[in-house]
Amino acid sequence: MMERFDGSFTQQEPIPEAGIAAALEVMRHGRLHRYNVAPGEVAETALLEEEFAAFTGARYCLAIASGGAAMATALRALQVNPGEPVLSNAFTLAPVPGAIASIGARPVFVEVTEDLTIDLAHLEAQAKATGARVLLLSHMRGHVGDMDALIALCDRLGVRVVEDCAHTMGATWRGVASGRHGAVGCYSTQTYKHINSGEGGFLVTDDPDLAARAVLLSGSYMLYGRHRAAPGPEVFERLRLDVPNISSRMDNLRAAILRPQVAMLAERRARWRELYRAMEAGLAETPGLRLIARPEWEDYVGSSFQFLLPGWEPARVAGFVARAAARGVELKWFGAADPVAFTSRYAHWRYADPVPLPQTDRVLAGLIDMRLPLTFSTDDVEVITRIIRAEVLSAAQSEIGQGEVAEAVAVPLAD
Repeated sequence: MMERFDGSFTQQEPIPEAGIAAALEVMRHGRLHRYNVAPGEVAETALLEEEFAAFTGARYCLAIASGGAAMATALRALQVNPGEPVLSNAFTLAPVPGAIASIGARPVFVEVTEDLTIDLAHLEAQAKATGARVLLLSHMRGHVGDMDALIALCDRLGVRVVEDCAHTMGATWRGVASGRHGAVGCYSTQTYKHINSGEGGFLVTDDPDLAARAVLLSGSYMLYGRHRAAPGPEVFERLRLDVPNISSRMDNLRAAILRPQVAMLAERRARWRELYRAMEAGLAETPGLRLIARPEWEDYVGSSFQFLLPGWEPARVAGFVARAAARGVELKWFGAADPVAFTSRYAHWRYADPVPLPQTDRVLAGLIDMRLPLTFSTDDVEVITRIIRAEVLSAAQSEIGQGEVAEAVAVPLAD
């Protein structure tokens, strides 16, 4: 009888007790709105912003309604105009080009490498061809490229960088927190991210004008003096009558849920890394499967796992994904012809008028993605990798020698 995995790929850990208690207190007093406080009280949202700024090392932080709202607010704060081109790597998820389109700007996609990071040569070519002055860089699925080289290139080109850190909250490059290399860092606290409020996000920056514009955009109602991780009132005074109110700042209930989780990020990163390395060990040297290299200077958070099936025909990939699903292993394929649930790719976003990108198409054609929730154990991962390995080898039998397959499949199953 074939082995099957019975765990859930979408079950998150519970909210910590401290977050539950804080949320109950907010509900009992009823002051959910970010500026609704009692005399002498500091809002949960303001405290959360202060704590997340300290965690990332940023001067300013804004807690906001979602990661997508954070990106759109960052672009507006940078005064990106309707019709203006905004660069972004082609391997990303729909909220990234969605943020660009939401302000009337035009996404310009950049090729990605087999290591799932932005192609710097194509980035330079696209920047020069379009005259784009902003890059919305997606650290997609937690893969951080060479940020030193990227920032040096963008500085030379006069391109400002907004980092989408939805999958890299808690990660670093050469010891610098993800989101702290560019002009603005944006984060998500959606359920499947590294801290969980159902929906929510952050924006961080060291630029006082950008921070003040973001606060005003998020709906300050001229109460910007109640912010703690924000510039002084003199910056707001210059801008307050010129920036529209879009009312997208986070409320006190979600902030209360999140505050205890910020302090848990380092411990969560260590646990995710243990699961990620167990995945690597279980799938190492599987014929027909290529693991993604992790750079020496990248201190990543392994909350999801990716691998490539290079050169596989679409029908064979689809069959592999279906057989893994039948055995309880939920995999996402970025080469599918049509969007499936949360998984789509640049060619599906017709509103962006995408131009074909041959290198990215080749990578995504064999790209497999899997969630790694912290509700998994390393024992769970061992079962998952045995199933994946067996199904890869089964699908690849026509491509490699039978003796090699037989030897590779000869792995003992769990009792």
